[in-house]
Amino acid sequence: MDRVRANPDFVAESLQLFGLPACACNAAGQIFAVNVELTRLIGRDAAGLELPELFTARTAPAVAALLPVAPRIAQEWISALVASNGSEIAVQVHAKPLAADGSSPGAVFAFTDLRPVERDQSALRQSMLEQRAILDNASVGILFSKAGVMSSCNPRFAEMFGYPQEEMIGRRAVEVFPSPEVYAAFGRKAGPLLSQGLPFEVAEAQFKRRDGSLFWCRVRAKAVDIDRNEEGTIWILEDVTDARLSMTEGQAIMTNASFTILFTRNRVVTRYNRSFGEMFGYEGDEALGIPGRALYPSDDVYDQLGKEAFPLLSVGRPFQTEVAMVRKDGTEMWVQVIAFVVNPEDPSRGTIWIIEDRTSQKRAEESLRNALLENQAILDSAVLGIAVVEDGYNLRCNTKMEELFGYGPGEINGLSVQSLYPDKASWDSARIETSRNFHSGRVSMGEYQLVRKDGSTFWARLSGRPFDLSDETGRSVWVVDDVTARREAAEAVRRARDELEVRVLERTAELAGANTLLQAEIVERRQAEARVHHMAYHDSLTGLPNRALLADRLDRAMLAAQRTDRKLAVMFLDLDRFKTINDSLGHLTGDHVLKEVANRLCRAVRASDTVARLGGDEFVVLVPGIYDASECNLVAEKIIESLASPIPFEGRMLHITPSIGICTYPDDGADVETLMRHADAAMYHAKASGRNNYQFFTQTMNQAASQHFELESSLRGAMARQEFELFYQPIIDTGTRRIHTLEVLLRWRRGDNELVQPDQFIPIMEENGLIVPVGEWVMRRACEQSVEWLRQGFDPVPLAVNLSPRQFMHRGLIQSIRSILDETGIDPALLEFEITETALMQHGEQTLEILGQINRMGIRLSIDDFGTGYSSLAYLKRFPVKKVKIDRAFIKDLEGSAEDRAIVGAIIALSNSLQLSVVAEGVESEGQYKLLRESGCQYAQGFLFSQPVEASQVMALM
Repeated sequence: MDRVRANPDFVAESLQLFGLPACACNAAGQIFAVNVELTRLIGRDAAGLELPELFTARTAPAVAALLPVAPRIAQEWISALVASNGSEIAVQVHAKPLAADGSSPGAVFAFTDLRPVERDQSALRQSMLEQRAILDNASVGILFSKAGVMSSCNPRFAEMFGYPQEEMIGRRAVEVFPSPEVYAAFGRKAGPLLSQGLPFEVAEAQFKRRDGSLFWCRVRAKAVDIDRNEEGTIWILEDVTDARLSMTEGQAIMTNASFTILFTRNRVVTRYNRSFGEMFGYEGDEALGIPGRALYPSDDVYDQLGKEAFPLLSVGRPFQTEVAMVRKDGTEMWVQVIAFVVNPEDPSRGTIWIIEDRTSQKRAEESLRNALLENQAILDSAVLGIAVVEDGYNLRCNTKMEELFGYGPGEINGLSVQSLYPDKASWDSARIETSRNFHSGRVSMGEYQLVRKDGSTFWARLSGRPFDLSDETGRSVWVVDDVTARREAAEAVRRARDELEVRVLERTAELAGANTLLQAEIVERRQAEARVHHMAYHDSLTGLPNRALLADRLDRAMLAAQRTDRKLAVMFLDLDRFKTINDSLGHLTGDHVLKEVANRLCRAVRASDTVARLGGDEFVVLVPGIYDASECNLVAEKIIESLASPIPFEGRMLHITPSIGICTYPDDGADVETLMRHADAAMYHAKASGRNNYQFFTQTMNQAASQHFELESSLRGAMARQEFELFYQPIIDTGTRRIHTLEVLLRWRRGDNELVQPDQFIPIMEENGLIVPVGEWVMRRACEQSVEWLRQGFDPVPLAVNLSPRQFMHRGLIQSIRSILDETGIDPALLEFEITETALMQHGEQTLEILGQINRMGIRLSIDDFGTGYSSLAYLKRFPVKKVKIDRAFIKDLEGSAEDRAIVGAIIALSNSLQLSVVAEGVESEGQYKLLRESGCQYAQGFLFSQPVEASQVMALM
């Protein structure tokens, strides 16, 4: 407290942090410090006045009587201030000595404006009477008492004190206090306020549990009816024991931390721990109030640090660097600095600096760097190549080594030693010889052919030995000498001796070769003719018959069926979601899948059947010689079974399923074109029926295919004709039943005013790619609507926009989002993206990168249809999502299905452990709503609250 007595400016600055109107007086009652809140409350500057002059004529005498003891004892009372216009302001006065030991004569007076409290009394009373159920589920203890006896309480209150709820009723209030004296003192504080109908509040009060243990609570109280005190009092208790302990522990951590913790505000030191004084050489509090510049060796260093730190600190992000700082005696030191603002929402509230002295480490690093430079200079001057090797890799080498092998500076470092040999056999031979020498304690020496970076080879003499002779498998050093010239001279002599013998052998071989060449040309020509014929009628990837050969075989099979009075079947097969594998894992993976599917199809059908590939992921199976269409069931089931097992490739297990359309001759067509078209239509019906199944052709499929084509054609011009609309469905806070978020839903109103449901046109847009531009339009229009509502004066409500899987993986998504945010000016905090669980799991690290970029924009992320995909917890805990939406399939039978209740409970528990919010979709009954709220589900959405509505109806909901 010596700091306060010596520096009144510190008291004035501290008052600005109170958040309540406040002033400070000396022992004579004269005001010497006032904060902005008090000036704003009474409409005048109170500095220099006597404290009683702030109060009305009626209350000033009482204040004057209390003033002499204020520097010694903390006090609270109700009084009335006088405003500059003469009006009275009812306040609660909190008086506290400047120093607990009385060393600084004077006191601080804080004022709580009671006018808002008085206005809220009626609403509070009504709320207590009407919402008893809410009180019973409150997270704070609530008690009603009359004449010092407990009349009723909620379950939380009884739990806090360790009593059954029924045993609390009728007990005297004194039994929950540490002693009768504490109870009496508490009553003296609360009684005067409550008797006047005013609220009573105390930040900390100690109570006693049933087992005798003590704990701390924040207490708020008010008369049930301010006009009839006999109605009793309502008390609200909040257990603050842990919070109080945390504050004490936090202060101890800061005081005893081994590194410096420093607080600055407005570039001035306002607080620090003991380690700061030890590091910078300041005694006690002498550094308080000094400018931050005093801790740096020059203005340039100080200004540069500010330029680097300000862009991060101004937006609430932490800053870290290493910089030179100066002690009190002027000596410099090198430190690591970590800084972050006290309040990210208001960076002007000050900055926390964590400083660690790294001077000795810096000197050691510099000494090591100099030694390494000296050693490298010695190695670079050598005329032989020198390299250090460990575990088969070059750790480092000299310049001569790089010149020998044709590599640039640093390129050999980290390079495998095997890559310096022309082939693996040479490498294995050298490695075996080296191992034998090292194990025998000898230096390994030998001549080997090596390869340069450009692929050329040369001969070198290698000499190597381990650094530690006792560890022959550890690090070793090698010397390389180019002996190519010497070996070439010896080779020239040997070549001259062998040249004559070679010429004789060559002439003999020429005659034999001419005959062999002639025979080879004949064979090659025949093979080429066979390849051309095969390529004309077979698929180049799988080797299966192509469309031309299939048509020929189908023609022949129809003629055979006519002669034998039998039938044949055409099975049109398409691989489900093959495009996802091809696009995400690459064409190499896609080609492997197609070849494996072709092999499995051939094994699944009879030898007389034909398996053909038309292109892409489309296959056709021709089944001739059948008596009845029902025989195709067995063939289709064998095909589905053959593709059920996963396809392994490069460490992945790829899953693929078929959709099969079947038509028969002559029942469904009399020519090749008709049969193929009808089988194709049946295949699309199989896809629409859930995929991984087979369907027989019917005449109604022609109509469905025609309708699908007409719908797709109309859909392509829908955006240009402005036929798309946005509907909004609220997501409700289960605790308050108020709107938390609005989900944005796309609707299509065709030219004839027909409202097409999303499940009819969204899959078509996903398939043909229209979902990307339409999805961007939805984002932009939703943002424009939110900004328009704000301009109309409505409260901001976050919007949840769905991102389709195809839109999520589109390369232009991030740039599109940034453009929309910039052009509409919407606050990113008012935007939330919903992405299906399956889409998130498909692309691993790429998904994580995209989510990270969206999260850094300030946009919240949630997982839609949670529980229906293949979530990996390893990824889920790394995704920066804030919310999961439980799929409506788990909510539909929630009241009658114990299994669904268990699943929903598990999802909620998992989400809570990962600090994720939970939304339940498809809530349609009060029973479902009650079960979800009891399970801890924070948000709900469904027809129970509202159907999707147009923008013009949203404000009525709010």
